[in-house]
Amino acid sequence: MNIILCGFMGAGKTVVGRELAKITGRKFVDTDAMIEKEQGVAIAAIFAAHGEDYFRDLEYEACKKVAEMKNAVVSTGGGAMTFERNVETIKKNGKIVFLDASFDVICERVGNGATRPLFKDKENAKRLYDERREKYLKASDLVVDGDKSARMTAIEIAQMVK
Repeated sequence: MNIILCGFMGAGKTVVGRELAKITGRKFVDTDAMIEKEQGVAIAAIFAAHGEDYFRDLEYEACKKVAEMKNAVVSTGGGAMTFERNVETIKKNGKIVFLDASFDVICERVGNGATRPLFKDKENAKRLYDERREKYLKASDLVVDGDKSARMTAIEIAQMVK
C-alpha cells in the first residue's frame, strides 16, 4: 500500500514525504517531479506553453503510474487530489493523507511567493485554499495537523498507517 500525501502548496508534502519515506523504509515519489522529468521542463513552463488542461492530463497519467507502485510515499501536486479521477485512481493502492496546514503557516512557509505564482495575490490564494481544503477533506482517508514540524508529522503518519 502507498501513502499518498495531499494538501495545499506549502503544506509540507515533499518535506514530510521524504521524512516519512526514511522512517518507513519506502520509496519517495513526487508526482510534480515525475512530470517535470518526463517532459524535460518545469511545471510552470508546461502551464505557460500548453495550459492547465494539458497539465492536468499529464498529472492524471502520473497518478495512474503511482497506482501501479508498491510501498511508496507519494507527494502529489497541490491540485491533484481536487480531481475525482485522480483520487479514484490513486486510492486503488493507497491511503490518502491530508496535511491540514493552516493558511497562516502556509503563508510563512511560502514567503513572498516568488516561486509560487498563485501566491502573488494573497486574497486569491486564500480563496483557492478554502476551496481546495473541502476537496482534500473529501478525498482523504486520514487527516493530520500540517502545522507541526515535518519530522513530527511524519512520525504521526507512520504510526497511523502501521
